Amino acid sequence: MQEYFYELAEFATSQLRGEEVYTCSFWAEDSDFVRFNGSRVRQAGNTKQSSITLDLIEGRRHCRGELTLAGDVQVDRVRLARMLENLREQRAYLPEDPFLLYAIEIRSSERTQPHRLPEPDDVLAQIMKAGEGRDLVGIYAAGGMHSGFANSLGQRNWHSSFSYNLDWSFYHTSDKAVKSSYAGFEWRPAAFEEKARKAKDQLVLLTHPAHTISTGRYSVFLAPTALYEIIDMLSWGGFGVRAHRTKTTPLLRMIEDGVQLHPMVHIQENTHDGIAPDFQDSGFIRPGKVSLIHEGRHRDYLVSPRSAVEYGIPTNGATDAESPLSLEVSPGDLPQEEVLRQLGTGIYISNLWYLNYSDRSACRTTGMTRFATFWVENGVIQAPLNVMRFDETVYRMLGENLEGLTRERELILDPRSYGRRSNHSTCVPGALIRDFRLTL
Repeated sequence: MQEYFYELAEFATSQLRGEEVYTCSFWAEDSDFVRFNGSRVRQAGNTKQSSITLDLIEGRRHCRGELTLAGDVQVDRVRLARMLENLREQRAYLPEDPFLLYAIEIRSSERTQPHRLPEPDDVLAQIMKAGEGRDLVGIYAAGGMHSGFANSLGQRNWHSSFSYNLDWSFYHTSDKAVKSSYAGFEWRPAAFEEKARKAKDQLVLLTHPAHTISTGRYSVFLAPTALYEIIDMLSWGGFGVRAHRTKTTPLLRMIEDGVQLHPMVHIQENTHDGIAPDFQDSGFIRPGKVSLIHEGRHRDYLVSPRSAVEYGIPTNGATDAESPLSLEVSPGDLPQEEVLRQLGTGIYISNLWYLNYSDRSACRTTGMTRFATFWVENGVIQAPLNVMRFDETVYRMLGENLEGLTRERELILDPRSYGRRSNHSTCVPGALIRDFRLTL
C-alpha cells in the first residue's frame, strides 16, 4: 500500500508542466465492522478503501481534487492523469491565494505502530458472552488506518495505526441504558470483562425506581466519558490561533481577561500517543506534543499553515480547522475506588448529551444528563436519576469548583465513520466537581 502510493506520486511528478508543484495526501483503511442489537450480530462486514487528495500548484494559484483508488496501477494512473488535466484547467480561472503555504523543506518519515489486534472471532465471542441475558446494542470497529504524504519536491511520509473501538450499551427500557466504550490497540480480555461487570452492576441499579431532584447546585462526578463531552466542546474553536485572533474562541476570557482553570488542569495535543499521523496535508510535521493549557493557564495554540501566513507566526502542523486530533487531559490523584466516598451526596454522571454553548464567549455550556446517571447519598448509589439539563461554565467546572481529577484515565476513540473511520482520540480522566448547576 505504501509503495503503491509512492509509485503514484512518482507518476504524478512526471506529469507536471513548467513551474508546477503538487502536494498529495493518501488515506486508506482495512476495517471490520460488526453491529449488535439484542445481544446478536445483526450486520458484519469489512471495508477496504483508499483515496488520494492532490493540490496542483503554480505560483499562488492552486486547485485540489480527490480520487478514490481502484488498486490497479494502470487504471489509477489513467484516472490520476485525467484529474491533473482537470485541475490544471480549473486552476487557470482561480485567483491567487494570499495564504497559500506548503512545506519546501524535505522531512520524510515513516511510522508503523505495532499490529496487536485480536482475531475477530475471539472478540465477538467475548462480546456475545457479556451480552447473554441482556440487550446489548452497539458497533465494533477494528483494523488498520494508513496515511501518507508526498510532494513533487521529494518528501515522503507514512503512518499506519491499528486500533479497535467497541461503542456499546446495555439497554433497559425507555430512556434508561448503560452506555460504555472500550477502545485501544491491544484487546485485553480481563479489562473488557471488568468494564462489562461494571456495566452489568449499573444495569441492575437502573431497575430501581427513578429519583427526581429539583433544580439547583449539586456535587457531581463526571465519569471520563462525560468529561470527554466537555473537552470535545472546547475543541470547537477553543485551541486554534485563528479563533483566538478573531475572538470567536470559547476561551476568550482566558486569553483576554486572564481567567484561569484549576492549576491541576493540563491539556495538550499528544500526537505521539494518538492514532493520527504526525504530518498534515501541506507536508508540515507535527511536534510530538503541544501544550495548550498548562496549570490552568493558556500556553500555546494550534497553528495551521494558512494561519501562519495570515498572522506571521510559525505553523505547528495543525489542520486547516485547527482542531486537535489527539487530545489529552493529564490525570489527577483521586483513585477511582474513592470517587463515591469523596462525592458523598450528589450525582454520578456517566454520560452527557446534546451539548452546545449557551454563551460561547463565556465558555458556558448546556446539555443533558442521560443513561446511567445516579443519585448518591453518603457514598452509596441510591437510584437512577431522571434526565436533567445543566448549564455551567468550563471556568467553574474545571476551575474554582473542581475538587479532583481521577488517577485513572480512559482512551476514547471517536466512533464516527462517515465515509471513513475517524482518527481522532482523547485520553481523559474523571472529574469531581462541586456546585454543578442543574437548570431543568
